[in-house]
Amino acid sequence: MNAAVLAGIVFVAFSLAYVLYSKFLARRIFALAEDEPVPAQQFEDGIDFLPTRKSVLWGHHFASIAGAAPIVGPAIAVIWGWLPALIWVCLGTIFMGATHDFAALVISARHRGQSIGEIAGHVINPRVRTLFLLVITLLIWVVLAVFAYIIATLFVSNPSSIFPINVQILVAMTLGWLIYRRGIPLLGPSLVGYAILLAAIFYGETFAQNYPAIGEVPVLTWVWILLGYSFVASVLPVWLLLQPRDYLNSHQLVTALALLLAGLFVLQPAVVAPAVNPSPEGAPPLFPFLFVTIACGAISGFHGLVSSGTTSKQLARMPDARPIGYGGMLAEGMLGMLAVLAATAGFATSEEWWHHYSSWGAANGLAAKLDAFVSGGAMFVGSLGIPVSTAKTLMAVIVIAFAATSLDTGARIQRLVIAELAGTYGLKSLTNRFAASAVGIGAALLLAVTQGGGTGGLALWPLFGTTNQLVASVTLLVVSLWLQSRGRPVIYTVIPMLAVSSVTVWAMTGNLIDYFGNFSELWLLAVAGLLILVLVFWIMLEGLGMLVARRGQTPAAEANAPF
Repeated sequence: MNAAVLAGIVFVAFSLAYVLYSKFLARRIFALAEDEPVPAQQFEDGIDFLPTRKSVLWGHHFASIAGAAPIVGPAIAVIWGWLPALIWVCLGTIFMGATHDFAALVISARHRGQSIGEIAGHVINPRVRTLFLLVITLLIWVVLAVFAYIIATLFVSNPSSIFPINVQILVAMTLGWLIYRRGIPLLGPSLVGYAILLAAIFYGETFAQNYPAIGEVPVLTWVWILLGYSFVASVLPVWLLLQPRDYLNSHQLVTALALLLAGLFVLQPAVVAPAVNPSPEGAPPLFPFLFVTIACGAISGFHGLVSSGTTSKQLARMPDARPIGYGGMLAEGMLGMLAVLAATAGFATSEEWWHHYSSWGAANGLAAKLDAFVSGGAMFVGSLGIPVSTAKTLMAVIVIAFAATSLDTGARIQRLVIAELAGTYGLKSLTNRFAASAVGIGAALLLAVTQGGGTGGLALWPLFGTTNQLVASVTLLVVSLWLQSRGRPVIYTVIPMLAVSSVTVWAMTGNLIDYFGNFSELWLLAVAGLLILVLVFWIMLEGLGMLVARRGQTPAAEANAPF
């Protein structure tokens, strides 16, 4: 099978979905209006609430949701064959993931920019608000540990990426200062900054050769450094680092996607992996584990936290929610599709693929998963005449840039959620952004360095996938109840909610059996996983009971108001 043909089919499906399905959702389900008030204008404070140009906010949102997960997940899941992975990425993105992200952004913008956990308290009851905020806190706790470990692993295996990533931080802060403090128009500085970033990628290998000691820094040391950086990033104003970095990242990431697609169509590689490989040695069953292994590439609860945590507070006008929420997830679906193809058509022969994926253990190492994308993607880009070594640095920088933006955004969301919980229970000290960030980052550090014999990033992946999907299920439940209260059709969110929750609870149960079977080493994962499952069961029972009880009732007049 020609990989370029598969990419073309998915691209056409995504284009039709945006033109037709997202327009239907915007007009008939969510009834977006140009003159609606938005939180960014009502509560502008220059720290978290800030009306933002659509292109800039799209960049922040896309870069924040598109972490390394839509790369790592598909690179693992192709062990079951390219066909089920590609179908799940395509259909899951269109009917589940993009709908979920769009819906979370809209209802947050209509509730003063509150998080989806806060909104659950209004839609269901205050008790559920606390339960859901706890689940969100646990998810972000895992996210911070996972992405810090992914970046650290890539720094060690690709030291040429270290220089361009650090240049990116400096350029972003300079760009933010020039735009927001000096009043300089965005276009000129952003183009200069982008050129500097591209030059840094080409210089990255030379820098690593001139300073070989930087490539010898251990993974766990990088984890400490990265989480320390996340603390700083989470307390800075959004205009100084978060917005300009994500804006630059979006240019860089879109360029990489364009290069990957162009290289794919020039090279026209054959997919050397089997269409379906139902029983790989040592692997869990394809069903349900495919659906939690590929999480962010199809649907992700973390995206709802970004939509309601940072993006909704920067939305300048309500119609922008469609290209940012729905369109941003389609872009991530493209990344997931490219990861599937890089890990199945990026090998020269089927023998090479089978050597890499001969068993679950062969492809289970984090470095091996990432290398499947980095090497395969570099082969695509190399067909355009770019040196392979530079192409590999580019691919590594792209994965790190994706992961780093999710790390920054996740740390900020964790700070906001901890402050919300602390405010509810009168813990005034934790409403301070420095204290809340310190607690969130400290907990993530503990998780990363203690579980799985100090290889937390590897052991945490299954818990990340299942928790992520459970949060997505609860978000869709909250959206469904919100739509029901306004007399709007709920079928477009209820069906995805039921599908995702059923397979994810099944997979989480399997994870818990493994964790408790190795309790001495994975005790923290076992306790956290069990707590998450109990909390989600509780929320789902209360929410589903309310959904069924309200069925057929006429909504109250005041429920039709946007807030």
